[in-house]
Amino acid sequence: MIGAILNAAGIAIGGVVGLVRRRSLSEAQESFFKVGLGVFTVFYGLRLTWLSLSGGLAEILKELAVMILALMLGKVAGRLLGLQHLSNRLGRAARKGIDAATPNAGRKAGVGFKVCAVLFCAAPLGILGAVQDGVSGYYYPLAVKAVMDGLAAMGFVRVFGGAVILAAVPVLAMEGTITLTCARLFGPWLAARGLVDPLNATGGLLVFSVALVILGLKRIELADYLPSLALAPVLAWLIR
Repeated sequence: MIGAILNAAGIAIGGVVGLVRRRSLSEAQESFFKVGLGVFTVFYGLRLTWLSLSGGLAEILKELAVMILALMLGKVAGRLLGLQHLSNRLGRAARKGIDAATPNAGRKAGVGFKVCAVLFCAAPLGILGAVQDGVSGYYYPLAVKAVMDGLAAMGFVRVFGGAVILAAVPVLAMEGTITLTCARLFGPWLAARGLVDPLNATGGLLVFSVALVILGLKRIELADYLPSLALAPVLAWLIR
């Protein structure tokens, strides 16, 4: 649960810093964090994919084909399930809560907790990172999310106050539950059948795609691709 703990800690630290530091980040500082996060995400996403490929050229090409097919089918499945549509709806609901924030301290605190909990929990990177952390202990995607959520919390505390920090609790609960479930159930089952690498390789490409969003290079509907994490091991098993 290192990733889940880091994410929760990032929110708490960002909230505390936002309460202490009343000035918002400058444009240069925002650009620095944006580029730094993008580079970090590119490196650790491609690193995970690279470490998950093995064998000769023919074997690697087959593994790449499994990844591409898993992403294609996962995109179709995610769209049929409406995953990105659901994620967007939650984001719009949170945005309405931000726009409708009132000066009333009690109401503002309650709304702030709900809005931030929804935003931080509904992010597809949280689910992706929790799965990777549980299956293989690769917590770096959640480390990236910890920084992103921490920066967001710094801004939210100026609108909603200290209640934003409490949003770390549902984030820890959700991501921790996914991580422990994968670690105790799915991880050992996949490892016993040699199917961890296909999942990790596909997950690495999805982490890399997050960098494209962070850097503003391409808008990717990441939530729709989440089913590919389940499809990659299945396809690898079928081809084997």
